[in-house]
Amino acid sequence: MGVREAAKGGADRRSDARRTGEQARALRSRWRTATMAAGWAYPADWPLAEVDEVCEVVSSSADPGAALYRLGSARAEAGAGLAETLLDLAALHAVLSEPPGSTGIVSPNVDAIPARMLRATALGWGDVMSRQAANCAADNPLTGLATGAYLRTRLREVYAENRASGRDDYVLALVRLDLSRTSGWSRVVAMTLLADALREVFDSGETIASIGPSVAAVLLKRDERLHRALLNLRILTADRLSVDPHVAPTGPAKVWLEPLPPTYEAASDLLTTLGR
Repeated sequence: MGVREAAKGGADRRSDARRTGEQARALRSRWRTATMAAGWAYPADWPLAEVDEVCEVVSSSADPGAALYRLGSARAEAGAGLAETLLDLAALHAVLSEPPGSTGIVSPNVDAIPARMLRATALGWGDVMSRQAANCAADNPLTGLATGAYLRTRLREVYAENRASGRDDYVLALVRLDLSRTSGWSRVVAMTLLADALREVFDSGETIASIGPSVAAVLLKRDERLHRALLNLRILTADRLSVDPHVAPTGPAKVWLEPLPPTYEAASDLLTTLGR
């Protein structure tokens, strides 16, 4: 290769790199706008080095799988839930699905994400959560609710407390969604939104646990505020589910009270039955 050809090749590579950089910056801007419009709660938390990496990889037409895995991991490390991580990914996919040069408004749809993109991102997020779960085994890593096993531990303590005090102050509040009305990741999103509503209503030390794929339970004491709390839960859950047309059909949530059976063993069996 002559000097002239080598110089021309170097210029072409610099031009390509410059064009890729411009495309990556434009993609990042549109992606951020779409995610914010879709309801990303904390704008200052969105920018990550992994976001820039994904934009660069996509703009160079390379396979984004590894970069998306690292993005999912980074989102989990930063404390982003699976629902918002996938919503952000849906915003990226919606932008990429638009014609080149388009500046119109896009509508992120989690269920439209290609399987390869979803799998890479979810695996990255899930691997981090699995590592964290090893240090926080009492929580469900997807919803942040206590596990059924932890609820059984609390029930054992409550029955011991009742025997010592001669009182029976506790009750179980149950809430169920109809997940048969949706599919895929929308089921996870629905339960995550329910978990958010439960934590907002019951924020005074009650035990809130996931006891089945579509059922959560709250162990709490009876008092004069109980029925108001259940009403607030119905209203807040409906409000949370309404923000996403793919999860809205899982409502309205069924909310009811279950008195504790006479023995711990019976209560444990009851949880098994209710969780199905």
